[in-house]
Amino acid sequence: MVATRLMMLLICFLAAATSGLVEAGSPTFFFTWNVTYGTISPLGIPQQGILINGQFPGPNINSTTNDNLVINVFNKLDEPFLLTWPGIQHKKNSWQDGVLGTNCPIPPGKNYTYYLQVKDQIGSYIYYPSTGFHRAAGGFGGLCIHSRSVVPVPYNRFVEDDFTLLIGDWYTRSHVELGKQLDSGKLLGKPDGVLINGKSGRLDYDSDGKGDNEPLFTMKAGKVYKYRICNVGVKTSLNFRIQGHTMKLVEMEGSHVVQNEYESLDVHVGQCFTVLVTANQDPKDYYLIASTRFTRTVITTTAIVRYSDSKGLASPDLPKAPVGWDWSLNQFRSFRWNLTASAARPNPQGSFHYGGIPINRTIRLANTAHLVNGKVRFAINGVSYVNSETPLKFAEYYGIPEEVFKYNVISDKPADEIENVTLQPNVMDATYKAFMEIVLENRQNTMQSWILDGYAFFAVAMEPGTWNPDKRKSYNLIDAVSRYTIQVFPNCWAAILVSMDNAGMWNLRSNIWERNYLGQQLYLSVRLHKRSLRYEYNMPDNALLCGIVANMSKPTPYSLQ
Repeated sequence: MVATRLMMLLICFLAAATSGLVEAGSPTFFFTWNVTYGTISPLGIPQQGILINGQFPGPNINSTTNDNLVINVFNKLDEPFLLTWPGIQHKKNSWQDGVLGTNCPIPPGKNYTYYLQVKDQIGSYIYYPSTGFHRAAGGFGGLCIHSRSVVPVPYNRFVEDDFTLLIGDWYTRSHVELGKQLDSGKLLGKPDGVLINGKSGRLDYDSDGKGDNEPLFTMKAGKVYKYRICNVGVKTSLNFRIQGHTMKLVEMEGSHVVQNEYESLDVHVGQCFTVLVTANQDPKDYYLIASTRFTRTVITTTAIVRYSDSKGLASPDLPKAPVGWDWSLNQFRSFRWNLTASAARPNPQGSFHYGGIPINRTIRLANTAHLVNGKVRFAINGVSYVNSETPLKFAEYYGIPEEVFKYNVISDKPADEIENVTLQPNVMDATYKAFMEIVLENRQNTMQSWILDGYAFFAVAMEPGTWNPDKRKSYNLIDAVSRYTIQVFPNCWAAILVSMDNAGMWNLRSNIWERNYLGQQLYLSVRLHKRSLRYEYNMPDNALLCGIVANMSKPTPYSLQ
């Protein structure tokens, strides 16, 4: 039995290696994940959750730059399911992105194997479901990419321990109920609570003084610890802080940054920060605190970090969170790329002088909210996205895009007033190797958070008001952080610069999941006229087929040319 299983794994690996899905010479790690329903009670109320191998949150993946990750996902739910890997760039391989524009969902009772290469990447990431409203029920976890030992890092890599903190808002209604609520035209409203690693903490102790708040983490006095803090929620920005301690920010979303000290950090939906924390306070318990931002009522949760020789309880006096979004905007402006540090490769990050590259194209994307037939829909430049039965990438690969979608249904410049909204797939053509300026205009009075799959971009500016070309004078063209998410404050805009050097079909979507669910996303089709393995991998042999391509013969595969 064991020998048969090992032989099957070897056959799968060899097939993947010959198709370019894994990189020969780099270590390969195999995972088998069973996705099931289970009863969880993170806020004290039993509800249906989504578990991976019986865990909520799901397993944490630890990897090193250039590792190959082979993850076999068995869907034991009663509905189709997909996982996506935000921030993982899938070089030449949007087939592994795990969104409905590039993948058929895994049917109930079936499995699908992802082949991920964490090529030339480091940092803290997450994974989560991309189908329906599954993300609000669980199925998420952390993914860490450590630097190779031969590549220097701008701090002592030998920290005492490495902790992953998954913070996020939470609803006690099931993902099915939340989806039906949105389908009926009603938004979700405020969350019921906030979780830290799947739990909601209290501030009280039992009469014996010990309490039932077991420590989430333990620290030794005088030692330095790495904390990876990610917002896995569906709607709400959170402020994170550690009672009595400061945090030295060292990395965010795959980039080493200038190492500023912070008493608290605003972590917007989908974002990840890596900080160093020194255990330099009196030996006792302290609170880890996550609280909502930009909500009428602040919701706070806590967890305990305990010194190993703790001699006292945590103080109930919690440090206050900041107020207003101007503080958060100023914090964004304090983030700077560490130009002299190496990232995944030995060369300094700053050796890529993005500020001197001519802009080939400017795209302005305005997000808006509308009523369509009495129901709320969210749109980008007047188009509210709807999924097709056939993944967009499949239609393109099979040479039948016109049967599934139209390219460029929106223009590069939105109307000053967007009144009419259409519901359809939204795909923009993007020239391979073009250097693009994308301006994200938040015309709504609530927070926005965007993610671009397949890429890291430079977040060069963010300001209130309306963008115009003169605003380029305020761009940071020297040390803006290279990252894959960007928040946009109410009635503000943000500008990003990105080199379109990764062929494929790539999802630009709102991280605010009710907006995503109701249409605030699009795809960038980065293509060449030449179909070649030099630029993009073939459809995987194990790809699940659906829609109009389900019974079609596969096209002639790409070759090296």
